[in-house]
Amino acid sequence: MLLPRSPPAQERAAQHDWCYNDITMSRAFVKDSEGEEELPEIPVSEHANHVTPSGLAALRNRLAAAHAARDRLRQDTQATETAELGYIERELRWLEARVATAMLVDLEHQPSDRVAFGATVDVAASDGTEATWRIVGEDEADVEHGWVSWVSPLAQALLGARVGEEVVWHRPIGDMRVEVLAIRYDG
Repeated sequence: MLLPRSPPAQERAAQHDWCYNDITMSRAFVKDSEGEEELPEIPVSEHANHVTPSGLAALRNRLAAAHAARDRLRQDTQATETAELGYIERELRWLEARVATAMLVDLEHQPSDRVAFGATVDVAASDGTEATWRIVGEDEADVEHGWVSWVSPLAQALLGARVGEEVVWHRPIGDMRVEVLAIRYDG
């Protein structure tokens, strides 16, 4: 079956914004090379920026490392690294905002008889498993190490609980009862 012949490339180019080697494209699919695309900012949490002493130290270390990386890139003026510089500048803005808004929580002044920010909590779940969780700031959270953000459902369930109390952890896969076995504050 023969298909009707398409109009010549010049005619198609006049109908569209862009044409290359007899292939036409809408302007929506063409990258504008006149200016660099601006990176979206890294979202900043709406919650208070509570941090443990180790969390604030980690943020400051990341900030210092980002400053050093930016300084190294600024010394090297190759055009290929301008995008990388944009990423580092964006990270710097986010880190500076997080350090500036950090609310350091003194763990020595936390209540020893109940779960509060910075607590390390040993728990027994209704399914028979035991675990240890540390309640930390959002930027410190690392589930693989047992560190959960204070705004997470698990931390929200545990906050205020005392040894021997059971709380309900509202999980996406279903609620689970969790008993507090021990509470400590490890600076």
